[in-house]
Amino acid sequence: MKFIVVLLSILFLPLVHFAQSPTGSERSALNPALYPFYHGVASGDPLTDRVILWTRITLDPAVSPVTVSWQIASDASFNGIVNSGNITTDSSKDYTLKVDATGLQPNTWYYYRFGYDTFYSVIGRTRTLPTGAVNNLRFAVASCQDYQSGFYNAHRHIAERNDLDAVLFLGDYTYEDAADNNPVGDRFHEPNKKTTLLVDYRLRQSQYHLDPDLQEAHRQYPWIAVWDDHETANNSYTDSAKNHNVNDGLWANRKSYAVKAYEEWMPIRLPDPNDSLRIFRKFKWGELLELYMIDTRLYDRDKQAGSTIPITNTELNDSTRTMVGPVQFNWLETNMQNSTAQWQVLGQQVMMTPLVIPSGVLGSDPYIVNGDQWDGYPFERQRFYDMVKNDSLENIVVLTGDIHTGWANDLPQPGYDAQNRNLSAGVEFVTPSITSGNELPPLITAPVISSLAPHVRYVELVLHGYYVLDFTPQRTQADFVYVSTITAQTFTASSTNHWCVNAGERFLNTCTSAAVPLNSYPPLAPWLTTSIKNVTDNITTISMYPNPFLSEVVVQYNVATPEPVTLQVFAADGKLMMEQNLGMPHQGTNYATFDGSQLPAGMYRVILRGKSQAKGEAVLKVN
Repeated sequence: MKFIVVLLSILFLPLVHFAQSPTGSERSALNPALYPFYHGVASGDPLTDRVILWTRITLDPAVSPVTVSWQIASDASFNGIVNSGNITTDSSKDYTLKVDATGLQPNTWYYYRFGYDTFYSVIGRTRTLPTGAVNNLRFAVASCQDYQSGFYNAHRHIAERNDLDAVLFLGDYTYEDAADNNPVGDRFHEPNKKTTLLVDYRLRQSQYHLDPDLQEAHRQYPWIAVWDDHETANNSYTDSAKNHNVNDGLWANRKSYAVKAYEEWMPIRLPDPNDSLRIFRKFKWGELLELYMIDTRLYDRDKQAGSTIPITNTELNDSTRTMVGPVQFNWLETNMQNSTAQWQVLGQQVMMTPLVIPSGVLGSDPYIVNGDQWDGYPFERQRFYDMVKNDSLENIVVLTGDIHTGWANDLPQPGYDAQNRNLSAGVEFVTPSITSGNELPPLITAPVISSLAPHVRYVELVLHGYYVLDFTPQRTQADFVYVSTITAQTFTASSTNHWCVNAGERFLNTCTSAAVPLNSYPPLAPWLTTSIKNVTDNITTISMYPNPFLSEVVVQYNVATPEPVTLQVFAADGKLMMEQNLGMPHQGTNYATFDGSQLPAGMYRVILRGKSQAKGEAVLKVN
């Protein structure tokens, strides 16, 4: 990340009022009604005949392996079940479950659920991709949801509207930082350290997935997601990251841990099961649209040249430096050249349009503002522009996240100006953040950006939200949606900025109002589960990592009502080996660690003991 900003006034008209999320909690907590699928359900990566279904099962004590049933139906009452089965998970998958539910019909909405014993998960809703002629498609486009920075009101707004076909998430689903000293509400990160190990990334994913507003957005729509940098470390590239140092261990290990946790916890389908780093993939909505989700971070990016550097910089002008790499670029080029869709859409992470400080401001040379963006890889960006021009590709739309602010840009080529706006490779829409902070140098304001970059048609540097991307054969429109606050759970939402590009043109125009959906949508998935367990446990163990263990063990647990908790470790013969007072944990999720490096190999039982209850789980110590 990067760069971004200062206060800016905007006409803000409240449209809808939303109340608190179902749990009313400021921080992640287990909802007893969801037992044993506390992390909710999700779907993703839809195709014409299949979709990924996801959940996580939490049993206390854990059962490994554990078998879970699943069903997908044409109705929320599950009278019309079209496919079902069983799936097994264990600790090696962090008790997450993913089903590639096949045998589905194109362009069809479905409802799905998971089951264990006599209990069912909440019901999710998803849909498949269409074939042939398509008159309208609508996506919510979002990114950057730092848990500590605020409440996920934008996700609640997405979940409660019923006029979308999918959510496109462009990265920064989780953040790697330690706990903030001053988070919004009680939303501090767990663990209270930088995430570097598999246990850390899993624990952080678990915490984020317990947020009820995020769960609702997952439950109502299929997601198509890609990572950015913070799922591993800030300003990551193939060989390291800005937020990685010698104390963080080997980068290759850290990257593999983050990628494994992401694949476990996100409803994505790996294009190549033998290559966990490859998440670039495509989706086709009939004749209307082809979407390419690419990776500008981990797959083959060279190290950034820096920020605020002159355009004459030697490293910047190295034509061999790459952001996506030859394998991914060739894949993208081949697919775009062969596409017959009306619109070709690129879902990616960092801003493509240039942002340059002219000569005379910082020195005799012009300067690029942010070398982490495509400005820092000008030769590869020009190669993409040349491909669009040489192959006469039209109707190119680039979707971008990363910088926490809202933008609508033309993608200028030589000769572009206010009178020659069709000299553009296409258009770009940058989504504001769900919660992540806006951090621009004080001099970079909206008026300054407009004066430096006439191809930036719209910029909003303060507010949080997302945009709705509406496609028809005739035009593409982005309606920016902003929430009034991220520091309280009651909010309003507004949409007053609308930008569109007509088919056959390469530049943006303002639109007078929000796009109106042309298709009908079935009822949202009902909230209540089919069967609810009356969970009276005050302490619930969510996970113990790792098991087996060599040294440190991390325990994630939930406390319904705060009370003093003690952690005890017993040997197989019942002997107490260690004990530590955990004090008065917060209501909701907590975590604790103990160092078992001095324990001899063997089986142990870890007990969390409250005033009237003790919960335990067996763990294995290995040499």
